[in-house]
Amino acid sequence: MPVQEITLTDAENDLLERVRQQQGLDSVQQAAEWLAKSRLRKQSRQISGRGRALYPVDRKPA
Repeated sequence: MPVQEITLTDAENDLLERVRQQQGLDSVQQAAEWLAKSRLRKQSRQISGRGRALYPVDRKPA
């Protein structure tokens, strides 16, 4: 999966730290990923009416 660097404010870091503690995650990066996947699942459920699993896509050279 590609790595995406994002710059966070102190408030955003504090929020991710609270999410990390609440969800029992090991790092703030995992908390950010958890939030992103959670939002994507919610949106896909709204669109399709069903829950969807999210997996990284393996890109193979053509």
